[in-house]
Amino acid sequence: QVQLVESGGGLVQPGGSLRLSCEASGFIFGSFHMNWYRQVPGKERELVADIDRDGRTNYADFVKGRFTISRDNAKNTLWLQMNSLKPEDTAVSYCHTRWGFSPYWGQGTQVTVSS
Repeated sequence: QVQLVESGGGLVQPGGSLRLSCEASGFIFGSFHMNWYRQVPGKERELVADIDRDGRTNYADFVKGRFTISRDNAKNTLWLQMNSLKPEDTAVSYCHTRWGFSPYWGQGTQVTVSS
């Protein structure tokens, strides 16, 4: 079965950094496009960044220049390096992929940016 497990969230001060990890299993990780989403309570889940199997990346405007998505297909791992964090980055972050019509989500990891 497909499994995505996020880690690395926590509490950080504005301007600080966190590195999120997503460990994948149950599928051929290197063949799949991967995504990071985030969600604030009461708001729609939004795409933060994505990376294809060749390493090409895309970023939402609100994180460009601050976040970096990366992957190691040999380790079945996806990362999101988050720098220059702002209070508005506070959200639950989710690792995501899609197999055909079926979406797969991790359990989420809380990122809180506060003084």
